[in-house]
Amino acid sequence: QLVESGGGSVQAGGSLRLSCSVSGDWPRCSVMAWFRQFPGKQREGVAASYLCGGMTYHADSVKGRFAISHNKSNNTLDLQMNSLQPEDTATYYCAADPPPHGSWRRLSEYTYWGRGTQVTV
Repeated sequence: QLVESGGGSVQAGGSLRLSCSVSGDWPRCSVMAWFRQFPGKQREGVAASYLCGGMTYHADSVKGRFAISHNKSNNTLDLQMNSLQPEDTATYYCAADPPPHGSWRRLSEYTYWGRGTQVTV
């Protein structure tokens, strides 16, 4: 089960930190990610973390502003969002998938999804 928290409203230039609580046991090489969805649009990948090797990936639109991190001790997936802009306004979803896994950007690769949290800038 994935449960997001930390969404809300913020002024342009502000920061928010999203957190996804991940319950259950996950294989070591699982992938966990954040997606976002604009009204009327398909969900798009924001960032992903590969739990074995520690590799992270960020979409070009958020590089340098957002940072994904996985906290092993309590199995939470965080997304630190800085310099937020109105175009970041969306519903943000946490997703996870056990191995094997293909492209981190591909929605169909993910087995488990949270319900989403709204971010308004």
